[in-house]
Amino acid sequence: MEKTKKSNAKSKAISATQIIGNYRDYLLSEGKQPASIFKFCKDHGFKEAEFYQFFGSFEALEKSIWKEFIDGTRKRMEADSSYQAFSTREKILTFYFMLVESLKTDRSFVLQQLKSWKNPSVIPSFLKGFKTSFEEWINAVLNEGKGTGEIAKRPFLDQRYDMLFWLHLMFILQFWSHDDSANFEKTDAAIEKSVNLAFDLIGKGVLDNAIDFGKFLFQNSKN
Repeated sequence: MEKTKKSNAKSKAISATQIIGNYRDYLLSEGKQPASIFKFCKDHGFKEAEFYQFFGSFEALEKSIWKEFIDGTRKRMEADSSYQAFSTREKILTFYFMLVESLKTDRSFVLQQLKSWKNPSVIPSFLKGFKTSFEEWINAVLNEGKGTGEIAKRPFLDQRYDMLFWLHLMFILQFWSHDDSANFEKTDAAIEKSVNLAFDLIGKGVLDNAIDFGKFLFQNSKN
């Protein structure tokens, strides 16, 4: 019995949250990843095997941090009883505002990671889980919008709306990372204005009129 108790106490010596906290501190203090998982664990007083109970690599650890930004934002937002009554536009606006609030609490880490992203055309490994979680959420919300008529159904085009919003999210991240206004008020304004523009494009209205007019010109050019 005594051995079992000691074993259980030992297994609870380190948690994923503690490992992440130690990793953040190291990354921000040193400006780089630790030399090895073995040395990182030794320096923080736990065994390498305990690290692998939660993460397979430093890259996997970073992915989990970024993925939690999306998943945590979504959980907090959907826990609000009024959320389901929101329009598609309101859901997307709320998501962005809440995500930025979450990023604020970890701004130094986020900026450090974004600074290492040198090639805009290649998604860095730490953002892959973040992107997957975001796309799962945005696709569900966009499909709801199509069902209510808030978002226009356009063959081929509406299948790429998730890509539009992924690029939009990248714009918001980059804008926020360079925003030096008090409480990031400029980012809030950029979110609202850019979401309104996006809905001008994907909602029924200007773009549909332009498409109809283009069809009209094309059809009449044959006469």
